[in-house]
Amino acid sequence: MDSERLQVHNEKPQKEAVSERGMMDIPFLVLTLLLMSIGLITMFSASYARAYADHHGNSTFYFARQAIFAVVGIVAMLAITRLDYHLWRIVAFPMLAVSVALLLLVLVMGSSGGGATRWIVIAGIRFQPSEVAKLAVVVTFATMISSYKDKMKTFRYGVVPFAAILGLLVILLALEPHLSAIIIIGVLGALMMFYGGTQLRWFLIGAGAAALFLFIFLKTNSYAQTRVANWRDPFQDASDNGYQAVQSLYAIGSGGLFGQGLGRSRQKYLYLPEESNDYIFSIFCEELGLVGAVLVIVLFALLIVRGFWLAMHARDRFGALLIAGIMSLMALQVFFNIGVVTSFLPATGISLPFFSYGGTALMLNLFEMGMVLQVSRQNDNQLL
Repeated sequence: MDSERLQVHNEKPQKEAVSERGMMDIPFLVLTLLLMSIGLITMFSASYARAYADHHGNSTFYFARQAIFAVVGIVAMLAITRLDYHLWRIVAFPMLAVSVALLLLVLVMGSSGGGATRWIVIAGIRFQPSEVAKLAVVVTFATMISSYKDKMKTFRYGVVPFAAILGLLVILLALEPHLSAIIIIGVLGALMMFYGGTQLRWFLIGAGAAALFLFIFLKTNSYAQTRVANWRDPFQDASDNGYQAVQSLYAIGSGGLFGQGLGRSRQKYLYLPEESNDYIFSIFCEELGLVGAVLVIVLFALLIVRGFWLAMHARDRFGALLIAGIMSLMALQVFFNIGVVTSFLPATGISLPFFSYGGTALMLNLFEMGMVLQVSRQNDNQLL
């Protein structure tokens, strides 16, 4: 991503951008719907056995719930494209305040699972406030960078306010603990600052501080230490702590080049934990093989590249930063999830966008894609 493009973009008056609203970007919309459709089919296959066992023979339980959220998410995605994207500048700081309040709420009445407390339940809906915080970082940082403009090269404006926000979020997430969210939000915030024009020397200092924090966190947190140990050699405790990683590798390896066939996974029959959530890509690889896995990765790459292309053609800096932040978040989540299921990275608890089971996560994914399409309707181009 050319950061200078975001810094010196020729901004047109907001009024002109609103009055010349055109069509949404069709290639981006098609890629989004295609990935979501593949994800729903994969989720149905991966969750079939678990739903049958846990819900009295109702094998479509998880799929039906996910499909409902998908429909609601698509409606929300298309609805927000009708609005002017500059409204996000108005709600940026309230969104950040809400995300902080939700993270505090996790510490008071959070729901636990897998050795960590990361979820809250509101009106019967269970979700991770860290997902809201990620989007809040994108919107808030895009708003601040657009306001500071040329001041981004100074320490006072280009570093201090952003570091303060990231520091607060990191502290709250460390108390859960939620290392994966800390890493994603930290990297996401750094990327937003880079796009905005913060001087490179501050990133070197920040990288040193992050490395020190990570070292202390791993030394003092037994939960994180266990995950790293399991990652280094999952087969040393394949029946307990390394069980999930080993079963994931079995699933991927048994898929071969063309896979066992759609719906024919063996690992989904209660061998692989989180088979329809964090480790759904393993089931996909088992059923559709290396060819299917490469196809999905290419589709994600095309979506991300198309998003950055739209960012490069946005009418103003805020629109460009908004898209760049959302697509950076998408890229990070895809990278970390696939890295984990292939044992390239330690287990992080990050879901795969559009694929993993979780209605609120899917709705948020589609909502974010709607924000990108929202900007595309007011772009300088109406190109291929």
